[in-house]
Amino acid sequence: MQYRLSALILALSCIAAAAQPASWRRYVVPETGASVDIPLSIFTEDAGKPETGYGARFLTSDRRANLTVQSVSNEGLAPARFFAAKNPPSDIVYKKITDRFFVASSFHNDMIWYNRCDFAGPYANCVLINYPAAEKRQWDSIVTRISNTLASQR
Repeated sequence: MQYRLSALILALSCIAAAAQPASWRRYVVPETGASVDIPLSIFTEDAGKPETGYGARFLTSDRRANLTVQSVSNEGLAPARFFAAKNPPSDIVYKKITDRFFVASSFHNDMIWYNRCDFAGPYANCVLINYPAAEKRQWDSIVTRISNTLASQR
């Protein structure tokens, strides 16, 4: 009986913790002025700099999800041409391209990847998020806020 009670208390405490609102902070790429809201209570680990451009990478404490905020040269290309030049996979589930940004998302193995890049001056200012597909519903509002708060200096 004691074991079942302890297991129930642990399960309820995990559910309560997951229901807590995320603690958000504005992250600014110093070199470009691009900025975005980041849930610090979710992306708790600093993973260093991106491989190219300026910005930062973040991980969840269990490393099951990651976020990259990055400013890279847009090579003088419009969003559609820039996106095409990156050779995206053919099985993209969601894609939207305008004259100012692109968004694309799909599945890879058991993960969802989401990329949004806003174009401002010489930069594509991007957020790249990878998270477990099984947790899609829990991540929807987080990904939406991150995406909607991406801002570029013009």
